[in-house]
Amino acid sequence: MRLSSLKVEENSLMRFIVAAIFAMSFGASAETSAPVRLMTFEPAHFHAALIQKEMQPDVAARVDVYAQPGGDVDAHLKRIEQFNSRKTNPTHWQEVVHTSDNPLAQMLAEKPGNAVVMSGKNRGKIDALGKIVSAKLNVLADKPWIIEAEDFPKLAATLDSADENGVIAYDGMTQRFEVSCQLPRELVNDEAVFGKLDVGSATKPAVEMESIHYLLKEVAGVPLLRPAWYFDIAQQGEALADIGTHLVDLVQWTLFPEQAIDFKKDIQLTSATRWPTKIALAQFQRVTGEPNFPDYLKPSIHSGYLEYFANDTLTYQLRGAFVKLSVKWSYEAPAGSKDSELAIFRGTKSRVEVRQGNEENYLQTVYVIPTAPEFKAEVGAALKNKIAALQKNYPGVSLQSHGDEFQLMIPDALRIGHEAHFALLTRHFLDYVHDPKSLPAWEKPNMIAKYFTTTEGVKLARKSSTQK
Repeated sequence: MRLSSLKVEENSLMRFIVAAIFAMSFGASAETSAPVRLMTFEPAHFHAALIQKEMQPDVAARVDVYAQPGGDVDAHLKRIEQFNSRKTNPTHWQEVVHTSDNPLAQMLAEKPGNAVVMSGKNRGKIDALGKIVSAKLNVLADKPWIIEAEDFPKLAATLDSADENGVIAYDGMTQRFEVSCQLPRELVNDEAVFGKLDVGSATKPAVEMESIHYLLKEVAGVPLLRPAWYFDIAQQGEALADIGTHLVDLVQWTLFPEQAIDFKKDIQLTSATRWPTKIALAQFQRVTGEPNFPDYLKPSIHSGYLEYFANDTLTYQLRGAFVKLSVKWSYEAPAGSKDSELAIFRGTKSRVEVRQGNEENYLQTVYVIPTAPEFKAEVGAALKNKIAALQKNYPGVSLQSHGDEFQLMIPDALRIGHEAHFALLTRHFLDYVHDPKSLPAWEKPNMIAKYFTTTEGVKLARKSSTQK
């Protein structure tokens, strides 16, 4: 007998019947032999399911889900069932669901596992995280952990508590596993290719990053529905507080690899802006499936449009180098276009760029552009040496010259895709759970620096927009 997904409602006879069947069918060892037992808390975002897209040899097949009843947990279970029933390499998770009005209290009281997965609503996430690590449970939590500057002190307290209790509290920075983010890190830190970092100015910064997204996504002509709460910035956070966590993390991780950032000394915010994406009721209906704007969004509705503050810019200095970030959300992509990102790192010998536009077929593509014609031969030779050295970790990467710039040709085998990044993220987390001392010392201060930058950036943007 194979149980692919169990939904057990609390306080019902069925709960005990299914538990008995499970014990008879799999035996106690099926639940206890693996050293890591997962618990999923309030899965309101599809990232929670992606943690379980692949089985892990040291993770038990049984996963206890604690959530309030409703559409979010139902959607999560459907995703897990899709993994279990796929034809190629199916998983065999057994989801045991505990629904209640206070799932956090119930989970902490019962503790059937030793590691918690969190990916859902962002308001109040840090409070739950604090209680989880205080209960001596490891946790892998999706970004962002905080969305408001007022919660910043709780972040350090939570990480301190994790250290004191000997558990891992890990932030889901999946872009670190993207090859088009890893290669620029290699290039920027090769002085023969890049030179030294050009600290730049507010108008021509050392680093520029732009991330453009669209609210309406369609598959086979059918909109992928977003929950209504996604449009509540008090719940989801503004763009800089949410997507911006990836950008800030990549800046620190690329420029200063394995170095601790001190937010008090190394970061100075310069300027920030924010503006809304205006959404008509018909558009809201299309993207959420809801008939009307919910009451909690009504304060943001003006002249019949929902003003969704999903656009932010921030300019700041990181160890003296100017950085400019832009995060933008529009309702629907123009015909033929998709979500895209742009990253520019300026050095004294060359500029490293990551482009993801129409010319790149919306694949993140890495370019190196010498800063002056006299550097082309020197940079080209250094690049050839670098590409040769990269073959061990990035086999098949090659170089093409296009006029004044060089393009790194990335083989398809290295482009594993966004969903596969979660398997790598999970593997790192599990390794740290097995050996907490192996977590790099710089992760904690850099995480604090990251959330200082995002939340203070939002605070500055709000203050600036009020003054206009």
